[in-house]
Amino acid sequence: MKNILLLAASSLLACTSFSALSISLSKAELFTKGAEYSNVKISPEGDYLSALTTHDGKKVLIFLETDTKKLINAVNFPGNSEVGNYEWVNDERVVLQKMYKKGWSEQPIYYGELMAVNADGSQPRYLFGYQGGGQTGSHIKKNTAIRATAYILDPLPEDNKHMLVNAVPWGNGSSLDYSRLQNVYRVNIFNGKRQKVVTAPVGYSQFMTNHAGQVKFVSGKNSKNEIELYYREEGEWISSDKLNLGLNDFSPIAFGQQTNTIFASGRINSEPKGVYKIDLTTGKKSKISQDDKVDPRTYWINQQTKQLYAVEYENGYPTYEFTSKEDKHSNLLKQLLAAIPGHQIHIISETRDSKVSIVKAFNDRNPGDYYLFNAEKMKLEYLASQRSWLDPELMAEVKPISFTNRDGIEINGYLTLPNGKETKDLPLIVNPHGGPHERDWWGFNEQNQLLAQDGFAVLQVNFRGSTGYGQAFKNAGKQKWGSDIQHDIIDATKYVISEGIANKDKICIVGGSFGGYSALQSSIIEPDMYKCAVGFAGVYDLELMFEEGDIADRRSGVSYLKGALGEDKAVLHAMSPTKHVNKLKAKLMLVHGEDDERAPIEQLEALEESLKAADYPYKKLVMDNEGHGFYNDKHRAKYYHEMISFIKDSLAL
Repeated sequence: MKNILLLAASSLLACTSFSALSISLSKAELFTKGAEYSNVKISPEGDYLSALTTHDGKKVLIFLETDTKKLINAVNFPGNSEVGNYEWVNDERVVLQKMYKKGWSEQPIYYGELMAVNADGSQPRYLFGYQGGGQTGSHIKKNTAIRATAYILDPLPEDNKHMLVNAVPWGNGSSLDYSRLQNVYRVNIFNGKRQKVVTAPVGYSQFMTNHAGQVKFVSGKNSKNEIELYYREEGEWISSDKLNLGLNDFSPIAFGQQTNTIFASGRINSEPKGVYKIDLTTGKKSKISQDDKVDPRTYWINQQTKQLYAVEYENGYPTYEFTSKEDKHSNLLKQLLAAIPGHQIHIISETRDSKVSIVKAFNDRNPGDYYLFNAEKMKLEYLASQRSWLDPELMAEVKPISFTNRDGIEINGYLTLPNGKETKDLPLIVNPHGGPHERDWWGFNEQNQLLAQDGFAVLQVNFRGSTGYGQAFKNAGKQKWGSDIQHDIIDATKYVISEGIANKDKICIVGGSFGGYSALQSSIIEPDMYKCAVGFAGVYDLELMFEEGDIADRRSGVSYLKGALGEDKAVLHAMSPTKHVNKLKAKLMLVHGEDDERAPIEQLEALEESLKAADYPYKKLVMDNEGHGFYNDKHRAKYYHEMISFIKDSLAL
């Protein structure tokens, strides 16, 4: 069953066994080594398979015959260029992003250029971007240069010659200016001719097209960071406020079978989001799906009809609610869940007739396996693993937990428990997530799995302010960054201790971004609880957020900061670790990217200044050419290796 189709690419890439990798790579390198294959897709007629892989440190797009698994072509840009995301736009042709690896940035940079090529390598063409392709005077614009970054909006599967592209205008230099109004273009996939279809009425735009490829919805944010939504009738944008639906956070999901009907998400008051069927003519709405505790995570949409067939929720483990019994995708997903038990299933690509699909199966121990599924033959064929050198049987289990905090509120999270060890009296790493308006999910986490390999339990907490648990829960974290949110993290730590899982004398806290802030702030509030703290890309001075970083550079960003943090300087002072280093007892490690724009290096420098003034010792690791998180596999491995060594020394392990 596991005849790995991508081994056909061995002439391009050397395939390495797990044992060989184990010998040549350190444990940290094994967990940070990037995916062997990703973005696996099938062509609309099913003749070809495609995938991204890595060759000489760059992303390469490979094409194989579906039946024979024979490698027929590879797109490998010369010099410092590599392939980014891509889409099949007809039976033979793909459009792909051209990315650049620059010396000043480990993460490839996208300047908005789209290229096209057939699966067999024929008819390569530059379609869209700042370099352009000439002008011949027709009333339809040719492939001229444009100062904008292109993203494929709709590959228009029923149109073999065109696709829809939304273009984000450039500001100064080549930087994107999302606040400016975006355009949608109809672009010829063979010669790059383009014609403007529509201009968005609001910045930070996200468009939605119907099954006929018509741009019908756009959402965006105004300068006050407020969401605005418009739908299009007879060529005119109409504000959704006129529908008078009584829904907060209203957002279209998919189109209904009847004319002028849609499926949309929204919430009444502060409850979790529900899914509603809405008649745009009358404004009448009916609820079709809602969970008592959590917002939907994913909406599953038939890519041919653009209609909704399932809603995915995650309150602990992932679950699915099927909203359309008539759609054959509902039965297909149910069959796949039964065929690959214990895994989360995503249908990530399919043929035009939906008879053959690419399926990704993954769970807490498995980063992901790709399968080819033939619905007519009911045949499931294993294709490839994202990280074949990691054995799921040796990975750690991730278990959902819940407890009641000091204020009587239910808090949820996850506990990663080392494989093969008794779950009692374990050394514990607390790993608060970033954001703070994000949340942790059940699944494979490379850092937590690596820590579990060394015998650590790892705690993740969806504290107040996390998204996904209703608006009231999210709002409960506003202007409470340094107080209520940290109380939830601390209460979660106490809960795991009280359950006998964690050794109260062997606890460290490690976090990135907002999690890095929490690592310091929780250690200040409970100095005797955490023996060590690791702040990665953290913010440590909240007043400084209004002055430095990419959030402060935008009017909507400043509006966000005012709402999330408030403007009371006394409160900002009280919640800033830079002002309270004298309360610390934990051993301290600080990690940062030199080119971090979200939490700029000035945040680290401000904390260092306070630590030096207090003569407080700390370990530091700064990586050149890295931003808000380390993109380079070797840099992440170096961080993990030093972080684990620091933790073991701090806990005397």
